[in-house]
Parts: sequence; structure tokens; C-alpha cells
Amino acid sequence: MPYEPPPYLAELTLAEIAELVAQRKLPPVEGWAPQQSGDSAMRIAADGTWYHEGSPIRREAMVRAFAGLLRREDGGQHWLVTPFEKLAIAVDDAAFIAVDCVRADDALVFRLNTDDIVIAGPDHPLRAAGDTDAPALYLDVRRGCEARLNRSTYAQLAEIALAEGAGDCGWQVTSKGQAFSLLP
Repeated sequence: MPYEPPPYLAELTLAEIAELVAQRKLPPVEGWAPQQSGDSAMRIAADGTWYHEGSPIRREAMVRAFAGLLRREDGGQHWLVTPFEKLAIAVDDAAFIAVDCVRADDALVFRLNTDDIVIAGPDHPLRAAGDTDAPALYLDVRRGCEARLNRSTYAQLAEIALAEGAGDCGWQVTSKGQAFSLLP
């Protein structure tokens, strides 16, 4: 069956977005405890490009498949996990890049570079990092993995914040009843 990317976020209602999120079936990585471990010879660069043995992975379907197997442990190590083994993967900054953002009703919705859709809120908080000269925003995606907002998505979020008067309340945005600071 050919891959159908989700439609543009701005064209969808929150209910349609929630339905797309619910339809995404991910492997039950949380329940797997493989005994074997090793190195995948893979790296995710800060710009979201996946590499294997130093060469970029050009097949987007492979990247999406691998992304569904990612887990990050408390110590910060990222792993590709299967029922039989877990392989370490180097991640320069964040495992994902948030490439689009839209306000839908009371929610902020993000599209990732893997076409995953994440609704910010208590289960997927935004985190401000960096400093005032080089701020960075991260979105909790799943299994300890985060997405860094790219420059244009950061600008989209800032525009949403300005339209909602966030400059008056300390540069915050809300999503699903949760407030998030845009400042480190």
C-alpha cells in the first residue's frame, strides 16, 4: 500500500487531527526487553538527517520505520529497539525536527520531519532550552524522544503567541490546558 502523507495541518480540525494521531500504529517498543545490544552505526544529525555508516539514508519510508522503533533512556542514550535486540543510535541534538505548527481550537499541533503529528499538552510538553542568544524549543514526542522546533516552526509558534497576547504574560502559549514558556 503506498504511503499517503497527512494533509496540511492548517486544513484540518482538531477532531480530524486527533483521528490521524489515533490511526498511527506504532510497535509496542515499551514492552520489549531485548537481551542483545549493539551499535547501529547510525546517527541522526541536528538537522534531522539520518545517516548509516556515514551516508545519508535517502529512503523516507526507512526513516519513518526506524523512527517508530526509537526509545531514549534516562541517561540520554537513544536506541532502535526490536523484540530481539536494541542498537545504540547517536543523536546530535533531538531525534525529530518539528517542521510545522498550527493552532487548532485549544491545541497546538506539530508535524514532524517524519510526518508524525503531535498535539502539545500534558502528555507532550514543550520545553524551552538554550539561552536568550540561542533559544531552542523542544517537544516531547514519545518514549523519551524529543523534536526540536526548526527556525520556521519556532517563528510560527511565536506568531501564534503574539496573536494571543503572549508578550503580555511572559511569552507563554497554552495547549490542551497546559501553559508553556517560550523563553529559556
